[in-house]
Amino acid sequence: MLGQMMHQPLLIKNILAHSQMAFPTTKIVSRTGDNSVQSHSIGDIARRSAQLAHALDALNVQAGDRVATLAWNDHRHLELYYAVSGIGAVCHTINPRLPQKQIAYVIEHAGDKLLFVDEGLAGLLEKVLPLVKNPPTIIVLAGTTSPLPPLNADADLLNYEVMIGDQADDFDWPDFDENTASGMCYTSGTTGNPKGVLYSHRSTTLHAMQVALSFANALHEGARVLPIVPLFHVNAWGLPFTCPLVGASLIFAGPFLDGPSLFELMDSQQVTSAWGVPTVLTAVLQEIKRAGRPPKGLNNILVGGSAISLGFIDDYEDLGITVNHAWGMTEMSPIGTQGSIPASSRHLPLEKQRHLKIRQGRGIFGIDMKIVDQNGDEIAQDGKQSGELYVRSNTTAAQYYNNPEATAEAFHDAGWFRTGDIANIDATGNLLITDRAKDLIKSGGEWISSLEHETAIMTHKSIAQCAVIAVPHPKWDERPIIIAVPTSDFGDDKDSKVRAALFEDVLSLLGVEFPKWQMPDALVLVDELPLTATGKISKLRLRQLYRDYFGDTNE
Repeated sequence: MLGQMMHQPLLIKNILAHSQMAFPTTKIVSRTGDNSVQSHSIGDIARRSAQLAHALDALNVQAGDRVATLAWNDHRHLELYYAVSGIGAVCHTINPRLPQKQIAYVIEHAGDKLLFVDEGLAGLLEKVLPLVKNPPTIIVLAGTTSPLPPLNADADLLNYEVMIGDQADDFDWPDFDENTASGMCYTSGTTGNPKGVLYSHRSTTLHAMQVALSFANALHEGARVLPIVPLFHVNAWGLPFTCPLVGASLIFAGPFLDGPSLFELMDSQQVTSAWGVPTVLTAVLQEIKRAGRPPKGLNNILVGGSAISLGFIDDYEDLGITVNHAWGMTEMSPIGTQGSIPASSRHLPLEKQRHLKIRQGRGIFGIDMKIVDQNGDEIAQDGKQSGELYVRSNTTAAQYYNNPEATAEAFHDAGWFRTGDIANIDATGNLLITDRAKDLIKSGGEWISSLEHETAIMTHKSIAQCAVIAVPHPKWDERPIIIAVPTSDFGDDKDSKVRAALFEDVLSLLGVEFPKWQMPDALVLVDELPLTATGKISKLRLRQLYRDYFGDTNE
């Protein structure tokens, strides 16, 4: 017997309509490329999105067409999110931090019809377009008086504000199947070409509701939220949809993502919640220490993308700023877990609660997780046994866009996505990522987890950032070494005695938790660690740089 309830399609347009009606005071604040700050109401955004929809119609954009963006976080980028999906087309956000060949690849692979580019990224696009066989029409995200950049390519060139300026500010948004594609994001492509993930209106709307439910302390009417995570990176973790849904204002930083700029914006706009990766939030923390105070109003941060240290948590929470450690993937829309302390654990000593926050948290509603062994058999969720993490949900991809080889590898277990993460889950559903499968170190036939070592090393007061990597070894196949950035108050890192003393100190720290054969063989101090296009530490690049650390093992 079926229920006798109405069925309305879950469409992104309804989020904007609801926000405009229920939360008209919601603001969208943007720091633009010229370092000015603009403020719009959610009603302004709805009207400008309608103007953009008319302009897209005039350019003959059809349902299913891919419309690309190469842009920073601002109100125009947000308007593209709603207008493109609202007419049934697909908003394809491109990461400008990808290598130029990969940017050209995703434009070709997606079959983009239009490409909206930020003024400040026009120089990058000029280098990319000659690599694209069928360049799309280019629209520059700029004011009416801004001169169009001299792009040397066989492509049409338009100005955004001129294009939408004379259009009507209301639009009869169509209804269609909720499974219609709405957005596309490519993985960072650290190995091989990036892989495309194609989101639907249904998955995006459900993800917005799931995130609103799971982060209610941060996302609510009147909150002022700063997505430090870019709009081109997995839809800024869903915030462009979740914040309007709940009546939270969005504060966009544009291209200014350094610590001082972010601190000033957060302080002047009284941001209540900031979301980003550890590297950027560490830069904010350094600015907080220089200023001697946190930004006005900031009371929580959400951090994801890579592991965090106990020191990072303590530094923020000592200021009264709650840290929520989450985890997810491009293929998951992206948020899969949230790391608030469960009510059942709040009676525990603070030290144990701190260690709980190191874990990636519990799955948000609708996310199923399992751990499997090398044979593909599910293993117990006891917090001790580790294996590869598989997930499934209404907000997880079922395949990659036009990529059967990658699909076969990642989705071979029917109904489940193979994440590539090595993890364990405890009896309360709390997830701990212990490593990426590709980052495990195999020494003498035994496995060593780089992430578990990094978590311990990062508790040392003189280590600001670190990565433990596998280096080829003539006897043991691979051995771990530490590549680390010391803290600013560390002594002379060029002094061999100082470096040796720090290494011995780190080994003593690790010796409490790990057997002697797992101890890293070296500590290398550097000024900075290479980052991937999504702001994570690039272990691939580090392995390339240090592959001959123990000599050429191929001789």
